[in-house]
Amino acid sequence: MNRQNWDRRTFVGSLAAATLLAPRLTWAAGSNRVEKIGIQLYTVREQMKTDFEGTLAKVASIGYKEFEFAGYFDHTPQQVRALLDKNGVTAPSVHVDYKSLAVDRFPKVIEDSKIIGHEYIVMPWIDDEVRKDPDGWKRSAEIFNRCGEACKKAGLQFAYHNHHFEFIQVHDKYAYDIILEETDPKLVQMEMDLCWMTIARQDPMAYFKRYPGRFPMVHVKDVKVVPPVVTPGQPVDFEKVFPEMTSVGNGVINWAKIFEHSKQAGIKHYFVENDYPKGAAFEEIKASHDYLEKLRWS
Repeated sequence: MNRQNWDRRTFVGSLAAATLLAPRLTWAAGSNRVEKIGIQLYTVREQMKTDFEGTLAKVASIGYKEFEFAGYFDHTPQQVRALLDKNGVTAPSVHVDYKSLAVDRFPKVIEDSKIIGHEYIVMPWIDDEVRKDPDGWKRSAEIFNRCGEACKKAGLQFAYHNHHFEFIQVHDKYAYDIILEETDPKLVQMEMDLCWMTIARQDPMAYFKRYPGRFPMVHVKDVKVVPPVVTPGQPVDFEKVFPEMTSVGNGVINWAKIFEHSKQAGIKHYFVENDYPKGAAFEEIKASHDYLEKLRWS
């Protein structure tokens, strides 16, 4: 990309990011709220490795009503479903790895999802070797459409979850836009990670307006500081982002402003996440839950 295009996108991106930033713990007047606060269990993955059942129970005791899984840690679908029922929670969504989308593996993913009670099967990460190929994004979209068709036949919904690396130029457009444009919205919906959108200096509301109703799920996590772009046209290093992650409401993202557009976006599920909880996972997810429980918007 030429320098002029980069400067313009940097400026526009900075303006977009600025609209998302807010002083800590700023409340909006209004009656709308998150009815069922959810959590992406990747946040407590270390705890689940040693005490799967106890971790689910503790997360439920904090008040989380919806779980999104990222692995079952050697538990059968039947065992997982029993634990959800025991704790009075549901698991509307699950993250699966890229290799699970293979034709010979995806039917088992669907079968397990139906037993547990998932409504959405989400692809959260396109493998590095695929992303390095400029045509890999379009091929991924084709795979997503295939999986979306299989999900539709089974009464489920396929979706894609973003990070920040989708906002690089591929064939003169963002990779994220390739996914949106090359997939059938009836087969592939989007789980927008609002924190990674902020890191990428993108405006979620702009995407909500362009693709209304396409974002039934969001990831809700915060950062204390948005790290600067070091190399123009390349995403910020993950290792610079993780230490800045914090509990929801303790960072710079203006949640009320974003959630004012929830109906336009089609948001049905709000999943708290922290990729890097720094050994204080339960304290952080409780702080995030308490913040969202009080948050109201117009």
